[in-house]
Amino acid sequence: MTAHATTEGFSDYKGYRTWYRVIGDLDSGKLPLVVAHGGPGCTHDYVDSFKELADTGRAVIHYDQIGNGKSTHLPDKGGDFWTVDFFLGELDALLAHIGIADRYALLGQSWGGILSAEHAVRRPAGLKALILANSLASMALWVDGALQLRAGLPADVQSALDRHEAAGTTDHPDYVAATKAFYDRHVCRVLPTPPEVARTFAAIDADPTVYHTMNGPNEFHVIGTMRNWTIVDRLHLIEAPTLAFRGFYDEATEACVQPFLDHIPDVEGMVFPNSSHMPHVEEKDDCLAAVGRFLARYD
Repeated sequence: MTAHATTEGFSDYKGYRTWYRVIGDLDSGKLPLVVAHGGPGCTHDYVDSFKELADTGRAVIHYDQIGNGKSTHLPDKGGDFWTVDFFLGELDALLAHIGIADRYALLGQSWGGILSAEHAVRRPAGLKALILANSLASMALWVDGALQLRAGLPADVQSALDRHEAAGTTDHPDYVAATKAFYDRHVCRVLPTPPEVARTFAAIDADPTVYHTMNGPNEFHVIGTMRNWTIVDRLHLIEAPTLAFRGFYDEATEACVQPFLDHIPDVEGMVFPNSSHMPHVEEKDDCLAAVGRFLARYD
């Protein structure tokens, strides 16, 4: 990656601080790209590779959502605080702070795609292109897909998962090991785990407040406040041209993504054949090239 001008700072939202980083020139004429990370409760680290799109002359903005990473941590807040509306307000505040609310592209990965779709159905005038990366239109579809993928795991792994979930002992080492077996197939197939992905996992372990509250103990045991979420019946409201992609082995199964393709008026889909949940890591060059081509149409 070529060296580019880099700015880091904090955006204020409700008295809390959102860390962000801008790589590249916001005044280049190309659509600046905002990257919303997953979780809820991850950090920007594991989606850091999208910064390489700055090599095409496009400014790329990463941020850590409040509760995570370099932003304000609030470990005492509960489910009534951590809501989709809260994070939508944070995103709006960030766009205004950076000065790009009138013209930008938005890429949301996994939970970031939930956030981005929720942002898009409100039809913000400045949103010129939308990318839903490895995301989902309904948590029910996500859970159904996870159950199907679990059924393909070795019997002893399935047994460990079932046993500890029933007992409520999801912090047991055997459960953690069984969880990794799922992750190695359906979250990131690059082994050993890449450093940037490991940093995000470590950050969740250090402060799991948001992840545990909204999602649950892991990617496939969803018992948090988001468990009944859906946007299927509102997708037709999205006006921005949209790219929705997933990996062939993705925990975001074909069924999770299909409503985007069925209901967003201006949409195209893509599958990365050798990836699971992180094509931007697993097939980085192909993924970044595809995103770059899509964005270039709307500069």
